[in-house]
Amino acid sequence: MSSGIGSFQMIMDATEALIQEKGCRQTTLQDIIGRTGLSKGAIYHYVTGKDELLGLLLKSRVEQINARFTEVVNSPQSSGLGNPLQLIAEGMLRSTSHSNVTNKIFIYLLSQMDNAKVAQIVQEVYAFTLQTCVKWIEVGKLHGVIPAQVDGTKTAEALVTFLYGMRVQNTINQEQSGMTVEELIAFMTRALR
Repeated sequence: MSSGIGSFQMIMDATEALIQEKGCRQTTLQDIIGRTGLSKGAIYHYVTGKDELLGLLLKSRVEQINARFTEVVNSPQSSGLGNPLQLIAEGMLRSTSHSNVTNKIFIYLLSQMDNAKVAQIVQEVYAFTLQTCVKWIEVGKLHGVIPAQVDGTKTAEALVTFLYGMRVQNTINQEQSGMTVEELIAFMTRALR
């Protein structure tokens, strides 16, 4: 691992820990500098500010799920939709918890949408999440477990809308949804037919 990648990961990890401890609004770049021991210039080498860093944290979670999805799909033990949908459903339920760092970031950034720069960050995160979901659907089609006639973009839009709705619902209720992994898998399976 190069020191640049290590430093950036340290910044991401410190930011996540600080948000868990203090929340998004109370976490400052100065806090991140203090936690990482890096200079202000080192932080600004990677990001232009806290909001961009928060957007990158959201994208990194999607990338992590995508990496695990790729492993599961390419595993010789994996066949059909079951294992990939299990992985996605577990990730969705985890990320929509009102106490989950990524959900805190999502809600915080949404509340800042009147700032053009933040609006762009949120739009980029949405587009990235949507594109990743479309890729998953296309992989399912290639493996013959999702019918070819399924419109990948429209289905991905519906699934991302559902995910974002769960985030908001769980934040409003301040509790985890009563939906189980199995119920979410059944919902996604119906959407993919």
